[in-house]
Amino acid sequence: MRLCDQTIFAQSSGRPPSAIAIVRVSGPQTVVAVTALAGRLPPPRVATRLLLRDANGQPIDDALVLYFPGPASATGEDLAEFHVHGGRAVLASVFAALSAIENLRAAEPGEFTRRAFAHGKLDLTEAEGLDDLIHADTDRQRRQALRQLKGLLGDRARDWRAQIIEAQALIEAGIDFADEGDVPSDMIAPAVSRIRTLLAEIEGVLGAEGRSERLREGLVVAIAGPPNVGKSTLMNQLARRDVAIVSPQAGTTRDIIEVQLDLDGYPVTVIDTAGIRKTEDPVEQEGVRRARARAAEADLVLWLNDCDEASREASGVPVWLIRNKIDLIQGNPRAVNSGKGERNFAISASRGDGLAELMSALVQHAQDYFGTTEGGLITRVRQRKLLEDAAASLQRAIGAVSEGEELAAEDLRSAAHALGRLLGQVDVEDVLEVIFGTFCIGK
Repeated sequence: MRLCDQTIFAQSSGRPPSAIAIVRVSGPQTVVAVTALAGRLPPPRVATRLLLRDANGQPIDDALVLYFPGPASATGEDLAEFHVHGGRAVLASVFAALSAIENLRAAEPGEFTRRAFAHGKLDLTEAEGLDDLIHADTDRQRRQALRQLKGLLGDRARDWRAQIIEAQALIEAGIDFADEGDVPSDMIAPAVSRIRTLLAEIEGVLGAEGRSERLREGLVVAIAGPPNVGKSTLMNQLARRDVAIVSPQAGTTRDIIEVQLDLDGYPVTVIDTAGIRKTEDPVEQEGVRRARARAAEADLVLWLNDCDEASREASGVPVWLIRNKIDLIQGNPRAVNSGKGERNFAISASRGDGLAELMSALVQHAQDYFGTTEGGLITRVRQRKLLEDAAASLQRAIGAVSEGEELAAEDLRSAAHALGRLLGQVDVEDVLEVIFGTFCIGK
């Protein structure tokens, strides 16, 4: 039995308890499920107040019920929603009543969206955009994900693929019907011209700096330095809450602590690491090793020292030197630029001196790092790889024209196939489980 021949149900709203919870049902048995619980089928797309009952006729809840006949529904098949009170007991009773109906089962993560994809309600780039929208932490991530969900990349890819197929048809017509009087003798020139235009467009998209991909992943900032210089205190100040233990005893932080920040709409992950020093304690040694490894993987390192120190370890990523505890010395030093690509700051993490200037610099760094993402088309490595494959095939097709029209036509087929994989139209079973498996249950 195919998955779409089965009827599924799941809660599609947040965790209980809540004021209202939404339970969705999708599949061929939707009408049976609604009738069994609500006593009758409400008019399509009209919120109807009905009393839900179990198989024994016992009341479950006073609910709003909506019915969306397929294919004009979110999943492309019959779909219903039960808007019930969000108590755990209510939901348990609804799930028990649905489970008792033959051929109904609980949905797997992402199964509603996968059915929408299977029924042509959205392509794979739009499904990825929906996943990004669900997991967006900042406003800029939300806007980027919404553009993908609305077909920013998918529409362009469909247009490119259609033009490639047209160019392929011109070349193959010249091969198959070269002796026919009603077929133009030269079909190669217009096809090559179209291919060159398409190649320039795709290479223009690929030539962007990957900033949309960066926005999806976020900027990683590691706080590093010797023990007892105030790294955890700075972490708590940036997070505006106590996320790390602060203690005068050296070596308190032994594992990696992460917190997600929203800096002017940009997603930033701040990492507090173990104090870097020589130690005989095997647990602290492991913490130091992890600290060095995480700092090397970060996009920016904030290296903290006491107010009278200015040393740091070598690193392959940008490093800002921060002198902490300036409240302990006379005259607070101001932040300066070292002139070597490094920024120097003087702060008091405990008292708050200099933190506004540091935060302003971090926001500016995030703006420079992400740049302008409003027009970015590519948000995932998968998308970039398939566009690169398409561009390479188009480049080969141009070079193959002089060697043989059959070779050029085959390269165009490869380019169209790559864009088909991008949209999820051909040969994508290997990635569907990965993509839809990241969705929450009920979506």
